[in-house]
Amino acid sequence: MRPARLLPSRCACTMVRAMLIARTLPHLRDACASLRRSAGSLALVPTMGALHAGHRALVRAGVASGAATVASIFVNPLQFGPSEDLARYPRDEDGDLAALEAEGCALAWLPAVDVMYPAGEATTISVAGPAERWEGEARPGHFRGVATVCAKLFGQVRPDRAYFGEKDWQQLQVVIRMASDLLLPLDIIGIETVREPDGLALSSRNRFLTAEERAIAPALNLALRRSAGRIASGEPVAQVLSNARAGLEAKGFEVNYFALVDGPTLAPLTSASASGRLIAAARLGTVRLLDNVAAPG
Repeated sequence: MRPARLLPSRCACTMVRAMLIARTLPHLRDACASLRRSAGSLALVPTMGALHAGHRALVRAGVASGAATVASIFVNPLQFGPSEDLARYPRDEDGDLAALEAEGCALAWLPAVDVMYPAGEATTISVAGPAERWEGEARPGHFRGVATVCAKLFGQVRPDRAYFGEKDWQQLQVVIRMASDLLLPLDIIGIETVREPDGLALSSRNRFLTAEERAIAPALNLALRRSAGRIASGEPVAQVLSNARAGLEAKGFEVNYFALVDGPTLAPLTSASASGRLIAAARLGTVRLLDNVAAPG
């Protein structure tokens, strides 16, 4: 049985078994310095909590690299629009800490909003390139929030590498581009999407699907995989995309986009390409599902 927390949540830094928990920047910096001395390198897994097997796979990859692995848990208000689900976003601190500890995480970083965004700040990161179109259009300001919080986390932890899931493909490309453009001294590593046995990509928001919606939800991944096969076999891209969209809408999805893009740049493609990626976002009930698959020509 997992032991009780040793100190209340207001404490800045405490220990749960072998895993450190930091809540202030001085304690984070001390802990990171100590871990770097002992392990030689640091890995970072940025999360918003409500951890599932996909997050745990990122932590395992960091641990397997030999680095001391730091996981952040911070529900970032800057990446939520005024009509989005910031207040509803699931939170489970005790469960998250237990999951991180079980995977060998060395340090959990749990900053408050005023630690990440102190009063008087005047700087955010503006992103273009892969941040344009798709999620960039559907959620104005979203990638500004993602890029800003990631840059802050990179500056706070100073990791040698950071791990992101491929489920949020556009986010991964935005972070890769930002780190390259700003000459940040770390590697950004994408990890393959973790899925349920029926193909549904794991997401913290999946818990909000009703039983009926959950039964329908794997159709999104199935449509992506079938479309990738049809494109690879030479069928016209526009027709494949149109048919996939119509099929999903017939099942009850509200499709935001279903597109073939260049993987690194997210630029739309009208024909098969070696770097092709099929990306999709669709709402099912109250839940907005994102998924993507490789679609090489």
